[in-house]
Amino acid sequence: MGRRNKGRNISGIVLVDKHQGETSNAVLQRVKRLYGAAKAGHTGSLDPLATGVLPICLGEATKFSQYLLDSDKGYIATACFGARSDTGDAEGELTPVSAPDFTEAQLEQVMQQFRGPQQQVPPMYSALKVDGKPLYKLAREGIEIERKARSVVIYELAASSSIPDCEAQFRVLCSKGTYIRSLIQDMGDELGCGAYVKALRRFRAGPFEEAQIYTLEALEDVREEGGHDALDALLIPPDTAVMNWPEVVVGDASAYYISQGQPVLVPKSPVDGWVRIYQQPEEGERIFLGIGEVDNDGRIAPRRLIVR
Repeated sequence: MGRRNKGRNISGIVLVDKHQGETSNAVLQRVKRLYGAAKAGHTGSLDPLATGVLPICLGEATKFSQYLLDSDKGYIATACFGARSDTGDAEGELTPVSAPDFTEAQLEQVMQQFRGPQQQVPPMYSALKVDGKPLYKLAREGIEIERKARSVVIYELAASSSIPDCEAQFRVLCSKGTYIRSLIQDMGDELGCGAYVKALRRFRAGPFEEAQIYTLEALEDVREEGGHDALDALLIPPDTAVMNWPEVVVGDASAYYISQGQPVLVPKSPVDGWVRIYQQPEEGERIFLGIGEVDNDGRIAPRRLIVR
């Protein structure tokens, strides 16, 4: 017999404010221990240098972590001009390039080049894997390999007022897979002086905003004062991970067939794409069943369902 999974069968999403220097996995493990959860997962790593919104999914909510990973993100990046970094950030080895000598108009012109859809080459210091090995491990061995450019979208790129010592802050709204280190480095190259990320904060991840997050210390205090019940009260329901998707509401009969993995026809449902599925019982509040996709026959086919 295999080992039974120990821990509480608690489901939901807790939004953590990751501190600088922590790895995303370390945060995940601390949250899992705090909740005593049987199952936990995060929604894509933040660099150790970065701070801010890190959604941690517990229990059944882990089924939807991929969709948060695929969602748009928002960052505030502090860039330092005049040098390049082998890692793209302040933790790497810096190589001076030239003293920054550009106007706000020139900066705006460069930013305009990086707005919208584009191809971006991931940095060597990233968690992307080649033949099963993360790029950053190859980089630490002094190995650099050619990386394929990936399609990303920069929806918003704006510079706030400059701050002393050749630095500036940028607000970036972008698609999944965008590397802010690459963006800042590429802009520095275009300006002819080099640039790297000195500080990075994620203020948005999918539907979740900075105002909703808790530090690990705050979560520990809640646990100390009110136990697991108080911590559980902070959890956001799993369906919030896909709240921007259209919803489909079914009755008890259709809910049964969906629970058996069978597609159902739902009047006035979307004609294509992904949907949130809810059951509206004859009595009581509606229940989130999971997510589905409209199949070729226009039926709602279940894809990931909540187990109760």
